[in-house]
Amino acid sequence: MTNAEHSEQTRAALVKVARKVFAEKGYAGVGTEDLARAAKLTRGAVYHHYQGKQALFEAVVRELMQQMHGEMREAARGSKDVWKGLKRGVSAFLASSERAEIQRILFVDAPSVLGWQRWRTLDAEYGLGLLRDALAAAIEGGVIERQPVMPLAHLLLGAFTEAAMLIGHAAEPATTRRAVEQALEALLEGLRR
Repeated sequence: MTNAEHSEQTRAALVKVARKVFAEKGYAGVGTEDLARAAKLTRGAVYHHYQGKQALFEAVVRELMQQMHGEMREAARGSKDVWKGLKRGVSAFLASSERAEIQRILFVDAPSVLGWQRWRTLDAEYGLGLLRDALAAAIEGGVIERQPVMPLAHLLLGAFTEAAMLIGHAAEPATTRRAVEQALEALLEGLRR
């Protein structure tokens, strides 16, 4: 194994461990020493691979966002009907938002730890393109009135993100998810031709 391969393997293992620890204890409840101990590394090794706890946390956020948006893509792919695919993607997003790990890391800790602007940038990096493509397909398929895609994608991304935040901060996430999903479906229905 080359040094680069070993380094990449160590980074991936560190992210995996950090993801579990951040989900269990929250960002504020975890020190760099805790992360090093859980990964069976020294603090120096953690700092060798990441500039610090916040950089490692951002790597965890990126991984979760990639996974979440991959689940949305997979759910949408299961339908030949563009509209049903879009709705399945939204439903998969909300289902992911209900998971404790996602709630804690992405919707409770990430906005405050990374800062609202950085968090929004990451959210747009992973979600905006996916949403833009789904909306463009719906417009092209004649399901949605022809209109500029990017403003609509930004507005809907904001609505979906806010829905996830509501679920993430709810005392009863499952109940909130059902209510939010109903509201989002009504919003999407308003776009149909």
